[in-house]
Amino acid sequence: MDIESEFIKVLDKGFVSVVDIMGDDRSAVRAARVSHGKDLSTEEKDRKLINYLIEHGHLSPFEHITFTFHVKAPIFVVRQWFRHRIGMSPNEISRRYTSKNANEFYIPDHIRVQDTNNKQSSNVYSDEQLKEEALEVIEDVYKKSYEAYEKLINMGVAREMARIILPVGEYTEFYLTTNARALMHFLDLRASSHAQWEIQQYAKALARFFQKTCPWSYEAYLKHQYKGDLLK
Repeated sequence: MDIESEFIKVLDKGFVSVVDIMGDDRSAVRAARVSHGKDLSTEEKDRKLINYLIEHGHLSPFEHITFTFHVKAPIFVVRQWFRHRIGMSPNEISRRYTSKNANEFYIPDHIRVQDTNNKQSSNVYSDEQLKEEALEVIEDVYKKSYEAYEKLINMGVAREMARIILPVGEYTEFYLTTNARALMHFLDLRASSHAQWEIQQYAKALARFFQKTCPWSYEAYLKHQYKGDLLK
């Protein structure tokens, strides 16, 4: 991943960028202290409060920190992502109305083989011949699928029907608004070696934006709440 300003490149053609941010570490402090009729204090006390809240699982104040991301990712990654429904609001590009990205497909830079002991796991295979043969099959399917898609469009078939032949390796785009609490839960599950490698890369990109915006909260989260194993 390469980071420049508010944009992180992910995979071969994907990205995560920040469209909007509301709040920071002290937004959680304000939300927590309002129950006692108090507000911000010194940096030392505010930071200590954030650490206490996260350590003891008092996470609702972190719902007052929100992010809106613009994401470009392969469809199979997005389908995993959208299983996270609490505190995440997505709006995705529609292939019914546009052919944007219709000829953009994910080409991996490695090939993984199934782990024989764990159905949810895979291992990078170092055989260059297998890699070349597998990538050739993948790229050939992409090429033929897109050619068929274009043929259907040129025949006058509606985009909403023509799209049914496009593979899940096709890139799509969406906007996602979420809060820091929901983001922490997402990172627990997706910034984890148990998640598929491709979505791990997007989770790590979100983590970098979280760290940049809310360094106190991010540090406390890694120390006390984080259940994954890729960010430490």
